[in-house]
Amino acid sequence: MDNMILTIITFLPVLGVLAILLIPKEQVVSIRHTTLFFTLVTFVASLCLIFRFDPVATGMQFEVNIPWIEQFGIGYHLGIDSISLLLILLTTFLTAIATLSTFKAVEHSHRGFYISILLLETGMLGVFAALDLFMFYVFWEIMLVPMYFLIGIWGGTRRIYAAIKFVLFTMIGSLLMLVAILVIYFQYHGLNGEFTTDLIKLTGMPLARDMQMWLFAAFGLAFIIKVPMWPFHTWLPDAHVEAPTAGSVILAGVLLKMGVYGFLRFCLPMFPIATFEFIPIISILAVIGIIYGALVAMVQKDIKSLVAFSSVSHMGFIMLGMMTLNLQGMQGSILQMINHGISTGALFLLVGMIYERRHTRMISEYGGLASQMPVYSTFFMIVLLSSIGVPGTNGFVGEFLILLGAWKFNAVYAILAATGVVFAACYMLWMYQRVFYGKVTNPANQTLTDMSLREKIVLVPLIILIFWIGVYPKPLLNLLEPSVKAVMAQVEVGRAEYNAYHGIVESVASEIELSDAENVKPEGTE
Repeated sequence: MDNMILTIITFLPVLGVLAILLIPKEQVVSIRHTTLFFTLVTFVASLCLIFRFDPVATGMQFEVNIPWIEQFGIGYHLGIDSISLLLILLTTFLTAIATLSTFKAVEHSHRGFYISILLLETGMLGVFAALDLFMFYVFWEIMLVPMYFLIGIWGGTRRIYAAIKFVLFTMIGSLLMLVAILVIYFQYHGLNGEFTTDLIKLTGMPLARDMQMWLFAAFGLAFIIKVPMWPFHTWLPDAHVEAPTAGSVILAGVLLKMGVYGFLRFCLPMFPIATFEFIPIISILAVIGIIYGALVAMVQKDIKSLVAFSSVSHMGFIMLGMMTLNLQGMQGSILQMINHGISTGALFLLVGMIYERRHTRMISEYGGLASQMPVYSTFFMIVLLSSIGVPGTNGFVGEFLILLGAWKFNAVYAILAATGVVFAACYMLWMYQRVFYGKVTNPANQTLTDMSLREKIVLVPLIILIFWIGVYPKPLLNLLEPSVKAVMAQVEVGRAEYNAYHGIVESVASEIELSDAENVKPEGTE
């Protein structure tokens, strides 16, 4: 069963697609309920991983490795560590939540919409479970197609533009990654006489510094675009604003995390020397993204656009934490991926709920909603506090660990990144004040109804996680620690060669010798 569980979880949504195809397209309620059933079953199946997972093991678990295209060395290889475990749980959880939120939001082509949701889930799960580069690339590309349709068919007025931009940006990075995969593939054959795309075999393969630099750049650009980091972020606000609510939730909650996951799973362990070379560049881009995203969010007139630019800022924090290469920063980075998926996913759900009532997201159209929708206002405030990292919420834990790790790594980066926390409080609280406080001046807001039972059911699990992780994050941190230390150990292999290349070893050695000489006492003295 341990060998089958990842396959079952990954392809359960495909069974849901087959079930939906058997339902006449006119039976919308049956299609909705069938989709929700399969997303919930997939989530429950993913929970089984927790009970069977060994929290102290450092290697991959639940592995299945079956020859697939043997003549080319391609295998069906799946497996997870604690990093991918948490991201799989986040994926199945948010997909079920997003599906439940769509019951009143989708107005046409219902069968196609829910098929796209299920196929997207399989693509995302495959990305986090694949331990074969060919399989990873296939799942990476599969995931693009349903998201393209979700934006292009069920999106807003500029949906075609946003969908094409999303695909073009991602495809450029994907093609570079494919070239890099082929280079590694033939390089391994040249060294060992066999063809393979197995990640475990390829990790640790000796590569020259210059080769690592080019390969890291090719993989890294694909992942940076997906994160997205400044200045490759421009596709994200358009995609978020035009996507339907469920699409925005999955895009922010899961798809953006694939870029960071790619760095953790591929770039850092496979190209350790290049990792040290690229740390300054990526760290600077991350800090710029933190400040830039926050400042641009502050001037947005559309609530959804504001949340989209806040994601650019938050993902900058996550990338900065990963590049510290210390335990606190990397744990905070991974934990903040989960936290961002929860809080930003909840924000997009809340924006979608008010949009369904008013069909506008402009801040100027609102005001005084706290008196009309007190329950909705309370939920919004809780999620907002999580997003800006108030102590007691999940956002605080992740940001604190990242800043702690960044301070150990580079105090200047930590200080600059901390300004993003201040800016986040400014733009979020200012938006809340304009939307929820004051008098109801727009007559259209006077007839607004508060949250329905279904909407409360959608948000309550997210609120529980916000406070649970904020108050007691220890189980997650303990779970992550062995896998994070394993990644750090793989990267550390490249430090000596990096230091030697830049003359750091000699410099450090001379400093030690000088220090020892100064501490030598004359003979006969105490």
